[in-house]
Amino acid sequence: MPAISRESLMTLEAYARERKQFRSNIIAHKRARTLHLGDHVTLLFEDELTMRYQVQEMLRIERIFEDAGIQEELDTYNPLIPDGSNWKATLLIEYEDLVERARMLGRLKNVENRIWMQVAGHERVFPIADEDLERQNETKTSTVHFLRYELTPEMIASLRAGAVLGAGVDHPAYQAEMPQVPEPLRQSLLADLE
Repeated sequence: MPAISRESLMTLEAYARERKQFRSNIIAHKRARTLHLGDHVTLLFEDELTMRYQVQEMLRIERIFEDAGIQEELDTYNPLIPDGSNWKATLLIEYEDLVERARMLGRLKNVENRIWMQVAGHERVFPIADEDLERQNETKTSTVHFLRYELTPEMIASLRAGAVLGAGVDHPAYQAEMPQVPEPLRQSLLADLE
């Protein structure tokens, strides 16, 4: 997937005009790229469009229009776009009750390393987590992590040939498994490997 360039972004004025429709499109796009693993773990698989939206929103919120500021946002978000041999995802750990959330974040340390994807006929792929910065401390993990799943050429070939894609969480404090992700998500993730 190509990186987002400065020239491909909308100006603040153009984005203000297009934002409502763009936001509506991105919500539908993200829905098809979201995977719930149990009740409390969600993966949102990122791509060029989700990151373009994030950049446009940051430019809008921060009122950034100077080249240096725009480049800083591009440098932040472009690394989250898959590069043809991997998937990149935002991991969200979600507990509504604040007391339960605090307790579980303490129990779920290192969960970001235990969320797997598996192409049928191949080994599970565990992610490379939080390459930009550490998101847990000695007492708890964060509610948000960034994951990268590297696939082998053989896994990619199997997916292209129709292999089933499964996912799950294998952590002492949280177990979930989805033997087959929904087909729209599988197709969307397959497009990331072009």
